[in-house]
Amino acid sequence: MDFAAAAQSVLDNVATVIDGKQSAIEMTLVVALAEGHLLIEDVPGVGKTALARALARSVDCSVRRIQFTPDLLPSDVTGVSVFNQAVSEFEFKPGAVFANLVIGDEINRASPKTQSALLEAMEERQVSVDGTTYALPVPFMVVATQNPFEMEGTYVLPEAQRDRFMARISLGYPDAEAELAMLRDRDDRDPSDLLEPVIVAEDLEKMIAHARAIHVAESVERYVVALARATRESGDLRLGASPRATLQLVRAAKALAAIRDREFVLPDDVAELAVPVFGHRLVPLRGGGTADEIVTDLLRQVPV
Repeated sequence: MDFAAAAQSVLDNVATVIDGKQSAIEMTLVVALAEGHLLIEDVPGVGKTALARALARSVDCSVRRIQFTPDLLPSDVTGVSVFNQAVSEFEFKPGAVFANLVIGDEINRASPKTQSALLEAMEERQVSVDGTTYALPVPFMVVATQNPFEMEGTYVLPEAQRDRFMARISLGYPDAEAELAMLRDRDDRDPSDLLEPVIVAEDLEKMIAHARAIHVAESVERYVVALARATRESGDLRLGASPRATLQLVRAAKALAAIRDREFVLPDDVAELAVPVFGHRLVPLRGGGTADEIVTDLLRQVPV
């Protein structure tokens, strides 16, 4: 399989639905190839769910969508054991998380208890119900959308939940030309309904293996560690980047290098990904700048 051709076909397929957001589309594929999970945060109506659906339709694999609401139960996500009277024993009924690609729509509208049902699944690729552990399909990815927590009816995602997401992106409003194109193309149909898969799950697994094999020099690894330590030592942050964040930044950089048809990671790859990978995990002190602004400042301070 030609990795570059397969990656470009996925990017082009998603781009037919998401107008003018090439960097967000590329970031979505980076997270998929790095075996991570993606958090898309933005105001309603800018295409967060459309981006997740476009990725799902581009890969011929099992897909489940979960609409997070205040009354959603943890068992709706993970599954539940039901007593079968015919055989006098309990049977496990899998929840919506049992799929290759899980779309969690408006994840921060569910209660913290329901949000926490995803913790084990996202980190260990398994679910434990009534003392029994069930493995999730391979590959496995969660693409969750959320509205800014200042909006009505939302809960703040706990730090442990945010740390499970490899990256967070925002789409923002489209530019004038992209919005005009959207008006013309979507007047009587939804372009995502016309999408056809361009790769299958087995192809995605091979692409993940290729990205995993990309070379990272020791000097680049030291740069990543220096960035992570800078967040922990920053006087502007109450909580810095975790070791998991360091590992996921390297994995994401490998995937980005692979997409750009390189066999090695550059420091520029790390710098480009530092904000989306670190930003959502950090907790700034009150009255200071945002986490993204602090990471951007640290990128200027930490020598390459």
